[in-house]
Amino acid sequence: MEIHDTDAIAIRSVIESQLAAFQQDDAQTAFTFASPGIQEQFQSPENFLRMVMLNYPAVYRPRSVMFEKVTIIQDNITQPVLLLSPHGMPLRALYFMEQQRDDTWKINGCILVSVEAEIT
Repeated sequence: MEIHDTDAIAIRSVIESQLAAFQQDDAQTAFTFASPGIQEQFQSPENFLRMVMLNYPAVYRPRSVMFEKVTIIQDNITQPVLLLSPHGMPLRALYFMEQQRDDTWKINGCILVSVEAEIT
């Protein structure tokens, strides 16, 4: 599995756009960047935004964002992003990406790990 520069740029753009939508509390737009499976799981943009607000405050309102190199973790194309939470805690968000039939990229999940965690 190889990640081309054009894919890495597109992946970063999707995540940046979703983060910008969260900053505006724009549930509708943020939801469009989620994969069909995530959309099905949460049913509505409002449910999705509420989940992010409650469970992912560092994603919902990061103080700072720094993209790392796209990698592959357990056969998932993954974009690691260093975030500074609203309370100043550094975290790494691992965005699992899914390429759609039309070759666009969608976010198919995100987990937060401590910055000390090893990415292999």
